[in-house]
Amino acid sequence: MDSYFDLFLNYLTVEKGLATNTLEAYGRDLSRYLNYLDKAEIIEPDRISQTDVLGFLGGLKKEGLSARSRARALSAIRMFHRFLRMEKLSGGDPTALVEAPRMLRPLPHLLSQHDVERLLAGPSGDQPLEQRDRAMMETLYATGVRVSELVSLRLSDLNLEIGCLSAFGKGSKQRLIPFGDEALSALQKYLADGRTHLNKTGLEQVIFLNRSGKGLTRQGFWKILKRRACNAGISQKISPHMLRHSFATHLLENGADLRAVQTMLGHADISTTQIYTHVIRERLRQVHEQFHPRG
Repeated sequence: MDSYFDLFLNYLTVEKGLATNTLEAYGRDLSRYLNYLDKAEIIEPDRISQTDVLGFLGGLKKEGLSARSRARALSAIRMFHRFLRMEKLSGGDPTALVEAPRMLRPLPHLLSQHDVERLLAGPSGDQPLEQRDRAMMETLYATGVRVSELVSLRLSDLNLEIGCLSAFGKGSKQRLIPFGDEALSALQKYLADGRTHLNKTGLEQVIFLNRSGKGLTRQGFWKILKRRACNAGISQKISPHMLRHSFATHLLENGADLRAVQTMLGHADISTTQIYTHVIRERLRQVHEQFHPRG
């Protein structure tokens, strides 16, 4: 089965162009699945039954894995068996009638517009790191990009003349996202001054650099954001994805079209974007309960 596993991962990389993080997650899930089959002495695809798949998923539930994690594992397993059929390495698909675990989708956490303003106002000095942090946070909130997309941005991805950037999302799909005057001003200042001081070699093409002149990592930016939030007096736990959630919710609250927000976020399915309309309805319900005399 290991040879089939290697062929499948190569297929996901070359043919499907899945993101590295997705490949790693699928790889981990499938490794556990194949180890489960190996312990059951099942070494041929056509010997795998629906009962085996359900047994594996049941084991994950006993281990305490969430419905979301089990659904992701099933997705990887389902793709694996479809690949085996497509390549004529198997005659059947034991996942065909297996239903994904049901899960309640949690509403995303986000910042209020007031807290966003406090956060973005924090780095106001002229030092290179102050300029960088302001430019990064302004860009993240102005475009709603994922943190992996933010730290991967290169100089060639920016078009300051028209105020937009090119982001490469999941599956290496490219999308063009506009940003406003505040982000433009912060980027121009950082690129003209702060980045010049951080770019030790003058050869680095990644936009956002660390003290050593190398591209900033996701973990590095996460630490920066948490420190900036603490300095701004924001008590709730914060993550880069909260600014992405805030970007989408604030756009919709101010009348943006759902399809336009979907495009900017890079969501393949509009149902993923619709979660933000649920956030708005929930916030309205809370306001009604708090302030209406019969709430």
